[in-house]
Amino acid sequence: MNADRLLHDFSLEMTGKDLGELAAARGTIPPGTRINITFLAHEDSAVRLVAATAVRAAGFVPVPHLSARRLASRQTLEEFLAALQAAGVSDEVFVVGGDPADPHGPYPDSLSIIESGLLERYGVRRVSIAGHPEGHPGIPDGVLWDAVADKSAALARHALGGDIITQFGFDADPVLDWIAALRERGLHSPVRVGVPGPAGAGRLIRYAARLGVGTGASIADLVTTTGTAGPGRFLRALATDYHPATHGEVKLHFYTFGGLRATSEWIHAYAKEH
Repeated sequence: MNADRLLHDFSLEMTGKDLGELAAARGTIPPGTRINITFLAHEDSAVRLVAATAVRAAGFVPVPHLSARRLASRQTLEEFLAALQAAGVSDEVFVVGGDPADPHGPYPDSLSIIESGLLERYGVRRVSIAGHPEGHPGIPDGVLWDAVADKSAALARHALGGDIITQFGFDADPVLDWIAALRERGLHSPVRVGVPGPAGAGRLIRYAARLGVGTGASIADLVTTTGTAGPGRFLRALATDYHPATHGEVKLHFYTFGGLRATSEWIHAYAKEH
């Protein structure tokens, strides 16, 4: 499979403060592209709502994040979902557990949000959930596998579509092995493979260390020649060893690290060259 074919229907990520980046990147992002809006501790719901509305107005599909352990109450969740619905941007969301070790309210994990029944009540039709091909620094692998299975089953019970967005990585082999294991467990949701957008090596390594992502020689080789790591090698390796019969439906999700414009321009240039 050619690497450029993997770029069909990719998705991107932005924060609530990236409205300028969104405007600057608009010309290099295909219409209808999904753009996830992160749930950061220092950005309130109003900022996220403005960002989601701007994404829709620019011709893209907003996918607001819901961070379970950061939600202080059921009312907080309902108010945000109601605001998204009123603005016409509640069709798709991404639910994650979130960084706090202890929940701020009644939702200890993303499964509890799905099981609440509130998503479909406020117009959500599709829900993305998280996958961790290289594990999680604070969660055993067995627990992670059970969580993916439980959330997938809950989405089916609530008649919600969905996909799995993986944590970003630098090596294709563990990602593809994880997807193959996912399929062997009978889980066939589409997978969006997390790809690190072009960024300075220091920033990538800091994010990777915080999230428990392995770096290895793949990033080191890029850094010594350019000072900035781009995902070209990762995409080529992924395309070479991706087999639809084994891995099912696979697409890409780009983590932009605050560089939405740089990432979209990189993708646009890469697609033209291939």
